[in-house]
Amino acid sequence: MSQKSYDNKPTLYLIPTPIGNMEDITIRSINTLKEVDVVFSEDTRETLKLLNYLDINKKLISCHKFNEDKVYLKVLEYLEKGSNVGLVTDRGTPIISDPGYVSAYNVIKHGYNVVGLPGATAFVPALISSGINPNKFLFYGFLDSKKSHKKKELEELKKNKYTMIFYESPFRVKETIELINDIMGERNISISREISKKYEEIYRGTPEKVLSELTDPKGEFVIVVEGCKEEINYDNIDIKDHVKELINNGKSEKDAIKEVAKLHKLNKNDVYMKVKGGK
Repeated sequence: MSQKSYDNKPTLYLIPTPIGNMEDITIRSINTLKEVDVVFSEDTRETLKLLNYLDINKKLISCHKFNEDKVYLKVLEYLEKGSNVGLVTDRGTPIISDPGYVSAYNVIKHGYNVVGLPGATAFVPALISSGINPNKFLFYGFLDSKKSHKKKELEELKKNKYTMIFYESPFRVKETIELINDIMGERNISISREISKKYEEIYRGTPEKVLSELTDPKGEFVIVVEGCKEEINYDNIDIKDHVKELINNGKSEKDAIKEVAKLHKLNKNDVYMKVKGGK
């Protein structure tokens, strides 16, 4: 389904808001907030502070992760009436580790336009100020809050060669850095907190060095982790075990066989025969 974003069709605008410094809001975001007919907001109290700062008066409707499965119907009601709708979260860009996806998905499904505005988000400034190679990176967002699940996620990521970016709360950041150190070993990381605010801080170095300096975590954190630099030798890895490991990590058997064949530089049919018990 194609979209011509500016064909005057009723539109849902995904509007980034400042992550700390009010000056980070774009002129276009301000104008769009003025022009839309209604604003759906993660926390109406937070959004009201922003609108008051900008001297904008708009109807606000709550739309957060606990009610979005139903509230998107209200978004569609406004669009069906020909209204333009804005959607904001407390800070940053909607949908990026924040609510908004359910609404955007269903608006697209019903044939209306969804326009995402460029603007503030935490992981980009954290990445470019980290001193870690940004040429290829994986934005992961939040790791699981449960320690056992988080360990499994990091185990799956430890051989990834790309720079990795995680969000973390002040209550779990030290635990997460400890797990990165235990599972991924000594590599460069960068921890940014309170990005764009007066008390912004960046900690750089090995996980152990960062932990020694991060004594009293406060604020929201972005963790940037250097990718794996080890060259993996697949010659001593059993083909069947490798396929099984990928399947256990969520891949289909077909995709696991395809990936193992590529990594081991083998024919797919040969890998298939080994997995199925052939020689």
